[in-house]
Amino acid sequence: MAAWSKLLCNKRFSELKERPKPERPEPLDFAKEQFRLPQERDHDRILFSTPFRRLGDKTQVFPLESIESIRTRLTHSFEVANLARSMGIEIAVSLADKLPKDALRTIPSILAAVGLAHDIGNPPFGHQGENAIRSWFVRNANALFNPPENKEHAAIANDVSQLSVQHKSDFLHFEGNAQTLRVVTKLQVIGDDLGLNLTLGTLAALMKYVAASDQLNDKKPAREKVGFFASEQSLVKQIRDETGLIGDALHPLALVMEACDDVAYSVLDVEDAIKKGLVSLNDLLASLEYHPEGTEKLDPVVKYLCDLSHREFAQLRQQKLHPSELQDVVTQKFRVDAIHLMVCAVTSAFRENYKDIVSGTFEKELVKVSRAGALCKALKNFGRENAFGHKTVLEVELNGYNTINRLMDFLWFGICNRCDYQDVSSKRTSPFASYAYSRISKNYRRIFEGKVTCYHKDAGLPIRYREMQLLTDMVSGMTDQFCIDLHADLLKHYREMHTVNGTPA
Repeated sequence: MAAWSKLLCNKRFSELKERPKPERPEPLDFAKEQFRLPQERDHDRILFSTPFRRLGDKTQVFPLESIESIRTRLTHSFEVANLARSMGIEIAVSLADKLPKDALRTIPSILAAVGLAHDIGNPPFGHQGENAIRSWFVRNANALFNPPENKEHAAIANDVSQLSVQHKSDFLHFEGNAQTLRVVTKLQVIGDDLGLNLTLGTLAALMKYVAASDQLNDKKPAREKVGFFASEQSLVKQIRDETGLIGDALHPLALVMEACDDVAYSVLDVEDAIKKGLVSLNDLLASLEYHPEGTEKLDPVVKYLCDLSHREFAQLRQQKLHPSELQDVVTQKFRVDAIHLMVCAVTSAFRENYKDIVSGTFEKELVKVSRAGALCKALKNFGRENAFGHKTVLEVELNGYNTINRLMDFLWFGICNRCDYQDVSSKRTSPFASYAYSRISKNYRRIFEGKVTCYHKDAGLPIRYREMQLLTDMVSGMTDQFCIDLHADLLKHYREMHTVNGTPA
């Protein structure tokens, strides 16, 4: 059983790697003390980071538009962080006799931090962005993963032949969760390769999955998706060693954060669908109240929530509100009531399963085992059937999918077409390749070219792996609009060259 003193580990990689402290002038008298705990500083580092701000221009479910009440990835992340912090307070208070003395500060801070950060690695255009990235690698697998046979390309062939199954799977099964870990531990460059330099307890709580890309198992929740890439594998081992996590055990707070994510998108995505006029609150209630074997078979929590909404609707209707205003107010009350029920159910489930959770033997999802499991499932099903399949959602997903695929073609041209394969910063072979490469973030290029001060051990990755990772780093870091604009810019400058007999050069 991992001790909370280890689970809440406040060490940072900068301390483990013995990063020298920069020389600074003597602090002013009134600013000598650090009044925040390390975990509280983690939250603030994420909040003020550039990757977090970019979430404001990333699709959650519905296309970004002028209706400001419709959620983006940024507002979704704030809401998840708020729910997580609230659950953390309840857990710290109700289990005070089992937790460290400062748990009332550390646990809510870690949960708020991971709530903010959990989607930072997600590419533009929602989950279709991940699908687009995977499909690009599937489409180009033969060219990317198989060594060329030409003798003049012997260096490339030797390098590509070193790609392992895991190396290839990192891209064929690309996952935003693993990219999130990469962003906060390496890519947010502030002079070195330590990223935001968060505490190891926070990093462990951020990991919803623990599997390498070649070790997936859809029968185990902790291994359903890729938890980390080969480039961060040694970091993950250190994180888990320092926090006392073994095997497939998830950090207890990772389970809470995942539950908060489930609560947020199951309730709030449906609320957005109602606000956009795709469905009505009556449609939602009718769906929730239907059971093929009769209303007496309804889940009691679902039934209670629907009865509560009908009662509030009846009371508010007496105020003679405009129909649209009435629906908006009752929908907001539905959201408040639904979230309250689900948060209470999840925190109860955490307490009821506490022993298994901290021992690392709990292999389920908190929402599913809670008394609100049926409600969460019903809300997700309603959203999937009535909102996510709407034309406006499918259209933005399709356009995003096509844009990302074509943009990756252009960027790959700039990454790989260089004069010296071994020297990744060498001159590009054409003006377009030079221009495309120049449009990649300087931060990402500096890491790719090895020009960042490094404290993490070199993973010894093949050049081809690093090329592919530069591509995914760049695409994942884009906002929706930047992705569209960069694609349009590169498309404007791209010209396919042909020989005089018409054959593509």
